Amino acid sequence: MNRLESTTSAFADFMWGPLLLILLVGGGIFFTFYCRFIPFRYFRHGVNILLGKYDQADDPGQINHFQALSSALAGTVGMGNISGVAVAINMGGPGALFWMWVSSVVGMSTKFFTCTLAILFRGEDDRGEIQGGPMYVIETGLGQKFKPLAVLFSTAGLIGCLPMFQANQLTQFVRDSFFVPNHLFIDQPMIGNLLIGTIVGIAVAAVIFGGITRIGLVAGRIVPLMVMIYMVAGLVVVAKNLSQLPVVLTLILNDAFTGQSVAGGVTGEVIRQGVRRAAFSNEAGLGTEAMAHGAAKTKEPVREGLVAMIGPFIDTIIVCSITAFMILVSGVWNTQDVNGVTMTALAFEKELGLPGVIILFISVLTFSVTTMFGQSYYGSKCTGYLFGTKRKVIYKGFYVLAILFGAMVSIQTVIGLIDGAYAVMAIPTMISALLLSPKVMAEAKRYFSTL
Repeated sequence: MNRLESTTSAFADFMWGPLLLILLVGGGIFFTFYCRFIPFRYFRHGVNILLGKYDQADDPGQINHFQALSSALAGTVGMGNISGVAVAINMGGPGALFWMWVSSVVGMSTKFFTCTLAILFRGEDDRGEIQGGPMYVIETGLGQKFKPLAVLFSTAGLIGCLPMFQANQLTQFVRDSFFVPNHLFIDQPMIGNLLIGTIVGIAVAAVIFGGITRIGLVAGRIVPLMVMIYMVAGLVVVAKNLSQLPVVLTLILNDAFTGQSVAGGVTGEVIRQGVRRAAFSNEAGLGTEAMAHGAAKTKEPVREGLVAMIGPFIDTIIVCSITAFMILVSGVWNTQDVNGVTMTALAFEKELGLPGVIILFISVLTFSVTTMFGQSYYGSKCTGYLFGTKRKVIYKGFYVLAILFGAMVSIQTVIGLIDGAYAVMAIPTMISALLLSPKVMAEAKRYFSTL
């Protein structure tokens, strides 16, 4: 392990200690009971809002509810679902999936609160345009004395929202699937990695310099289709191995409370990896999702909160579970020295053959690139808050260069850096949401009384 890799890993491990796990999971449990299970009681109402039943053309904002959720999902349904699940199983065992489920269920309530607040306490940038996100929630809802928390969030967001993990795993997939079998760049792998990073960087730059409207338009068309294709492929594998499903579920539950697959047991890596990978996957409590939903066209904060809480259900309960079941029923999770997207690729090939390889290739390409679209918007908003909107173009250039960096370093380096930054982002997001939770409940009471 080189110095950069060991430094970033130590940083992430330190930040993802017991206190942060309590803040995220405990905060989510508090939100769930405090709101009396609103995300679950009004799930169908949230779907109706998502489908445009309550859209008004003159509502303030930049994108509609569907585009807001698609933009948020573009930032979450990505390599965290395809390779992040494999990382969780590799580092935390099959039981990590159970804690991903727990984290996502309470994460639905967390997203309801954070994204309701993103509309309730929207602010303005230096050009007078309406903006949403934890930094504006903190400054507008809590006041200037809490501004250091807003600055902390935005500073960490500059790093946490970089596309290094997506670029790294997309590069690994292309290298393993095409370069190695065809003996390309075998003696000079870094040149091959640089070539992939350059091509991806050009494609991403063409979209992200168009802003959230273009991101929302592209994501709204691509993400739902790819989620459906990925789901169908996963359901075919589950149906094919239906008899193994009880065995897999038993394995997940037993390992979740015994931690037999990793050192440390239930109080160690199995919980930490489950919560970390769930947070990386659905971003509940990190604050990034609030930035996308804060741009939605609506006058009703609660509506956007109800749309937002659908995200963790789609992202983790459905998509991540499909990936995990594929990996576990295929048995590739026991393969030595295989991690990340390579593990998922082995599972798809073993269970579905050539069609599985093709589906995974399209999914990896689509999910990783659309995630880069969504995250560029988040980083740009953090830049605009800290340095002014004129500096956004500089950050976007830095963002594209980060794709090249991610393509050329190890997966451990990338995971450590991004996980650590995400942990820092979660602290101001959760603190502000907890402090302002009574405001959310007052708004919810008003809204539901009008239905």
